[in-house]
Amino acid sequence: MNVNFKNIKNQPSFKIFFVEENKKNLKNLSFSPDININQYVLEGISKRKFNGKFKEICHFEALHTKKNINFILVGIGKKNEFKDFHCQYIGGLLFSFFESLKYKQISLFVNIPKGFRISYDNIILNLALGLKLKSYNFKKYKSNSLTNSEKITLNLIDFLVSNPSKLKKLYIDYNAIAEGIFFSRELLHEPPNVLNPINLASRAKGLSKLNIKVNVLDEKKMRQLGMGALLGVGMGSSNPSRLVTLEWNGNPSSKKASLGLVGKGVTFDTGGISIKPSEGMEEMKMDMGGSALVLGVMKTLALRKAKTNVVGVIGLVENMVSSKAQRPSDIVKSMSGKTIEVLNTDAEGRLVLADALWYCQEKFKVKTMINFATLTGAIIVALGDAYAGLFSNSDDLSYKLIKSGRNTDEKVWQLPLGNEYDELLDCDIADVKNITGTKGAGSITAAQFLKRFVNDEVNWAHLDIAGVAWINKDLPLSKKGGTGFGIRLINDYISNNFERK
Repeated sequence: MNVNFKNIKNQPSFKIFFVEENKKNLKNLSFSPDININQYVLEGISKRKFNGKFKEICHFEALHTKKNINFILVGIGKKNEFKDFHCQYIGGLLFSFFESLKYKQISLFVNIPKGFRISYDNIILNLALGLKLKSYNFKKYKSNSLTNSEKITLNLIDFLVSNPSKLKKLYIDYNAIAEGIFFSRELLHEPPNVLNPINLASRAKGLSKLNIKVNVLDEKKMRQLGMGALLGVGMGSSNPSRLVTLEWNGNPSSKKASLGLVGKGVTFDTGGISIKPSEGMEEMKMDMGGSALVLGVMKTLALRKAKTNVVGVIGLVENMVSSKAQRPSDIVKSMSGKTIEVLNTDAEGRLVLADALWYCQEKFKVKTMINFATLTGAIIVALGDAYAGLFSNSDDLSYKLIKSGRNTDEKVWQLPLGNEYDELLDCDIADVKNITGTKGAGSITAAQFLKRFVNDEVNWAHLDIAGVAWINKDLPLSKKGGTGFGIRLINDYISNNFERK
């Protein structure tokens, strides 16, 4: 779907009014200079008991107006609690509404109450972002089976504003966020017979056209580097493993990246010989969600020409069952030199990340490193689908990520790390084991395992996104399936903490 900005002198097909909750003088609001239209709208408000609650919507059809203009009243709740992401959610709500009316293109004029803390420009830009994000629908593999209703898609929205040239320029950054999220969602939805490690590496390579430096390490090169932890996971698959690095250099005054983003990329996870139950296994195509997040962020940074240097590292494997597959009780040697006893082949993501994290910090000498992974089912038990789990060795980094989570409503919840958890990973015959063998604290001990492969001087955070990367229900900004979670969060974090002012 395309978003455009045109001069306010054009005739809108919809006039949208933001209305505060329980506004005492609701009956005195003016929606049109035409007295009859205004009275029609006010009577409708009373009959429909509209009172401005957040995401409440009230539509008055064009057939009652002389100029063929539809009126939409949208509740914004309490004005002093309204944030940018609330406006995005209203955009998502409006997209669903327009889609239900089978519109292909529309033009909008937006009216807001006086005294808003958010500028009018920001409201329009975030509304546009919300509309665009909700428009994503993965139907790549549907052919002639598309119904007539599926073929009717809203593909153009014009915002009528007083400063279209300014907003077109500002929207570039917002559109970059949307394109990064769409890239992430597309990768999450692709079937695993298509999106194997080689294919995913190829799609990452495609970002080179955006001036991202991309390098792909094959198994021979990884073997030379000693990446036995990552390579062990992919032993059972006929699809070879890969490790991909991506470098965005938007700050020419600095020669190296300060921030490293590391993603788990298990393109399909059967669990290996420690095989998963068949129920729900089909969703394990999304076990590369961490790598999709990294790729989405890198695309966003490149499209908006972010003024900082960031490196991405993604480890790509397929965890399959075969006579060549890794066995429970195997011992592998990681790039760090540490040996790992693999007690459970379904605890494979941490093995991939062990080598990817080590490579990132050793190769690029980053000061801050954040990894992303659909790592544990235990985080879903703890947090459901409302928060990602946050683990870190830095209070300052944790604070900044939590703040960006609140800014974007991509929320993270910090859980503890500590020696009492770390010692559970001690092993009798290797340096560390990949599971504790005890019940409880599964997400914490997984994070604690990763911490063993991070140098003390590196500020590090791990986001367990298992509960938020794929959700089987519609959300304010996405249809069910891959969400693209984390791209708005990390973009906000980078913008506020790494870019030159």
